[in-house]
Amino acid sequence: MCASHSSSGSYQNSKRVWIWTQNKEVMTASVERGWNTFVFSSKHRQLANEWSLIALLCPLYVEEGGIFDNENRRVATIFEVSNPKELLQLKPAKGEEENVVINLLDWQVIPAENIVAAFQDSQTTVFAISKTPSEAQIFLEALEQGLGGVILKVEDVEAVLELKDYFDRRDEVSNLLSLTKATVTRVQVAGMGDRVCVDLCSLMRPGEGLLVGSFARGLFLVHSECLESNYIASRPFRVNAGPVHAYVAVPGGKTSYLSELKAGKEVTVVDQKGQQRTAIVGRVKIETRPLILVEAKRDLDAQTIYSILLQNAETVALVCPCQETGHQKTAIPVTSLKVGDEVMLRVQGGARHTGIEIQEFIVEN
Repeated sequence: MCASHSSSGSYQNSKRVWIWTQNKEVMTASVERGWNTFVFSSKHRQLANEWSLIALLCPLYVEEGGIFDNENRRVATIFEVSNPKELLQLKPAKGEEENVVINLLDWQVIPAENIVAAFQDSQTTVFAISKTPSEAQIFLEALEQGLGGVILKVEDVEAVLELKDYFDRRDEVSNLLSLTKATVTRVQVAGMGDRVCVDLCSLMRPGEGLLVGSFARGLFLVHSECLESNYIASRPFRVNAGPVHAYVAVPGGKTSYLSELKAGKEVTVVDQKGQQRTAIVGRVKIETRPLILVEAKRDLDAQTIYSILLQNAETVALVCPCQETGHQKTAIPVTSLKVGDEVMLRVQGGARHTGIEIQEFIVEN
């Protein structure tokens, strides 16, 4: 059935998006991004016919509390919810249609979670009508599992672009980042500087941290402060990431300066194996502290130097490569780091414009 179509990508294959609009530009942007199921009111059948002449669409029509396809087959039932009592009456029923569409007239976050809980063991695919990408995101993430899909009811192209960007970032998380080993070639005390502590709204596990570097061409995996220390209590939400000038990896394959981070921005958390996830910054602290310079090279490229400055403190560490046999430390504190030690590095293009990788000649020393 055409209503089951979704755009490519692992996360996007598990979540379905239908578009409800009368704006031709919104339609075009949606089709270009792989969303070709459109919802129309019954009085706009002519519009659906016109659009079907210029794009491959799957039109659906809202009539009498249901959604029907071109052959007048019911593909979903619509439930309008305006109060807690009506919400409690939402139950998956045997023999009902494959799809259920919820229209929360008094939109709140808690009802979204209640809907997920009510249908979690059901085979029914539950959609929610969303009027903004942020609403859609909450429905798709409620109680971690989220609803099966959303109907994005908008007349603004930017809303489609923003939702697609959200899907792309979620798909990115499922892909492993390529990390490589680098050998430390220099460790040197560098004097005082303004360093940045990044406190996240998520807890990190041993082996996880942020990708940071003085040059975008190579980012070091700086470990979180989740490990126990004799000097200070564990802070698994924090990465003492480096000075204000340093690059840090953020979603979308981009970089940001550490000085640009602030509450509400997103960063990419990575572990030893390259598994990545997105985390929200809760707080950034910039303080003047003693710094240490670390330089490293790869065996395959002995000419290129990769560099990072970090606070010279026992709680600041770089992540080590995984070892298949034998016991191996997760990370090496910079105070114990020495020439010849191996650390994890993310190698990428060095030229950047507003954090986006570009192809151009560049020299950084």
